[in-house]
Amino acid sequence: MMMKSIADRSVFNIWDEESRTFACGCMQQWYTTEWKRRAGCGPSVASNLLLYLNQTRSSIDLGDDFTSRERCLRLMEEVWEFVTPKIGGVSTTKRFYTALEAYLQAKALQAAYDFCNVPVQKAKRPALDEVLGFIGGALAKDVPVAFLNLCNGQEKDLDQWHWVTIIALEYTEDKRGAEIEFLDEGKIWRINLASWYATTTLGGGFVCFNA
Repeated sequence: MMMKSIADRSVFNIWDEESRTFACGCMQQWYTTEWKRRAGCGPSVASNLLLYLNQTRSSIDLGDDFTSRERCLRLMEEVWEFVTPKIGGVSTTKRFYTALEAYLQAKALQAAYDFCNVPVQKAKRPALDEVLGFIGGALAKDVPVAFLNLCNGQEKDLDQWHWVTIIALEYTEDKRGAEIEFLDEGKIWRINLASWYATTTLGGGFVCFNA
């Protein structure tokens, strides 16, 4: 098996002052309104990408270390003003990366984005090894990957119409089998990505930012 992972998972150890526990990454449940808690997966994942770059790239300075829920929520509220869910959420990779790029530009910061779409039509989808190459390439550069899942197929530990943050990929040498680890709901989850790819009916996509 081959393994790719971000270098420092501890960046996502966030102290939750209310529960008195550590969360793994930003949680949309921290938002203070019902609508934001229901629709906030996109801006929460965008905040995860930003806080990792803030910690690991000298060119990205957001003015804080985001080690607590209070500090992360301030970032999440800022990001919401750019990565703003509509009815149906942030439902495409393009909406995600153009909005996050606009946030960075407003902060006078620069980071290059890349994306890989998995369309509804199976005939138009990239091959699984191309998807794995995209995710593995990003992780090899020490950047997490935003994952838009519109249909979870047979994978029960992945919500549909939802964004999560990929932090690790494990795959066979022939790239026919693969699993990912991702952040969601303050925890680390693991699913069979090859199974998702084979059984999702609506597809989704992947986005990364690097500076």
